[in-house]
Amino acid sequence: MSIDSTTFRDAMACVGAAVNIITTDGPAGRAGFTASAVCSVTDSPPTLLVCLNRSASVWPVFSNNQALCVNTLAAGQESLSNLFGGKTPMDERFAAARWLQGETGCPRLADALASFDCHISQVVSVGTHDILFCQIVDISRHPTPEGLVWFDRRYHALPANLPTV
Repeated sequence: MSIDSTTFRDAMACVGAAVNIITTDGPAGRAGFTASAVCSVTDSPPTLLVCLNRSASVWPVFSNNQALCVNTLAAGQESLSNLFGGKTPMDERFAAARWLQGETGCPRLADALASFDCHISQVVSVGTHDILFCQIVDISRHPTPEGLVWFDRRYHALPANLPTV
């Protein structure tokens, strides 16, 4: 059975995901993009994976810097997600929020729900994307989380205290 890309994308719209801005800074420059293709790999050593399209304009910057910060967005940060997900020049993207410098030198969003400062430890190419395995060197977490997820092709806020079932 052959699955076309439209069928795949329509089905993936049913899979909710956190909204993240992935940033880097280093010898190749500063860059950032919006991603929902981020997940935990292992807690020993603490590692995430981030998927990045090799045709993306930011790909060479991330590939050369070998460090990144996964900034998980909080409810109310939809406009920042849209800014980093579009064609806006990098300086304008970064000017729209307050950034701190992470341990790796990558920009860490001051108001992020959580930030994971990482070194890229391994890269695996699959189809059009590189899977970046990212060993975490530092974490910061907002004390009162209100999450932001992407589901059914739109944003949804998640309150901190969802009722249990």
